[in-house]
Amino acid sequence: MKTLDTYDFSGKKALIRVDFNVPLNDKYEITDDTRITATIPTIKKILKDGGSCILMSHLGRPKDGPTEKYSLKHLVNPLSVILGLQVKFADDCIGASASEQAASLKPGEVLLLENLRFYKEEEKGDVTFAEKLSKLGNVWVNDAFGTAHRAHASTAVIGQFFEDRVCGYVMQAEVVNAQKILNHAERPFTAIMGGAKISDKILLIERLLDKVDNLIIGGGMTYTFTKALGGSIGKSLLEADKMPLALELIAKAKEKGVNLIMPVDNLCADAFSNDANRKVVKTGEIPEDFQGLDIGPDTIKLFTEILEKSKTILWNGPMGVFEFPNFANGTNAIAEAVVKATEENEAFSLIGGGDSASAINNAGYGDRVSYVSTGGGALLEYMEGKTLPGVAALE
Repeated sequence: MKTLDTYDFSGKKALIRVDFNVPLNDKYEITDDTRITATIPTIKKILKDGGSCILMSHLGRPKDGPTEKYSLKHLVNPLSVILGLQVKFADDCIGASASEQAASLKPGEVLLLENLRFYKEEEKGDVTFAEKLSKLGNVWVNDAFGTAHRAHASTAVIGQFFEDRVCGYVMQAEVVNAQKILNHAERPFTAIMGGAKISDKILLIERLLDKVDNLIIGGGMTYTFTKALGGSIGKSLLEADKMPLALELIAKAKEKGVNLIMPVDNLCADAFSNDANRKVVKTGEIPEDFQGLDIGPDTIKLFTEILEKSKTILWNGPMGVFEFPNFANGTNAIAEAVVKATEENEAFSLIGGGDSASAINNAGYGDRVSYVSTGGGALLEYMEGKTLPGVAALE
């Protein structure tokens, strides 16, 4: 696989697949620019070499072609400020607007194309669409790890039209850090699995049981485990059909000598609302009209003690409904414990994209852990052992 540091971009027009799928508020202002800032070193290396950059990305999930809400034009000014140069914009990703601007692009200049997903062909992995995109540059750089698990036109199919296919810094770092966790973890190795559903994490949990010393279970999925073990969960989230699977995972962990740790208490509420009445109860003792929305103080203490002794930490998924301030305490406490282990115990900590990345960045700890992944689903699939089309296209 060609990497940025082994390639000279002098005089080249680099067509770069970036992941600029950032959250915007109702004024079209970026509320978290992590994915953009992550790609800046890749862009700057190409410009420094004397190349030019043509950036292509998707934003959101537009249903019926061009939509104001999902236009990448909203990113032009913030991106220009971050790069310290005026970024050009093509109001289409193929067609005359894109091809004329790409053709006249000079070394040191940056062009941003309009949202790829304004064309249905992007997600369908359409070969003709991929070929049209490919004509805009003479080297393809894939730096969009967050979409590497999708065989879309710009993330994978396009590779066949380039002799030179280069792995960007984000993509390279994601693969290197995931490999470090999977194959070179220092012990004790602790994985924290949170989030709503067991079904989303089953393959990863099964794979981790062969690798970790401690597996901490948090978030909405814990209530399925609790119910399977005969506990009362009230109105908490439940995947009833996954209860046998939960028991199977508990048995597998025991068989493999993995310390499977679940909450010992929960913070529950009488409604799914930040302002609901709250109370802490022991796990398995949630009243009928209440639902668990966070881990309790004893659980925080238990999880923290394990994390602070760990040398490798993988965290994927929040401990509760962290979007509600009153139920963010568990997730924030875990973030603090991961930071402490990283800084004081010299642990290697990988934060697995999605909600976990948001939680750690919102708490201001993004630069105090070893690595924050930009790809939620992509990282999960890579760690499950699946081949990612966007990575395979670079090889």
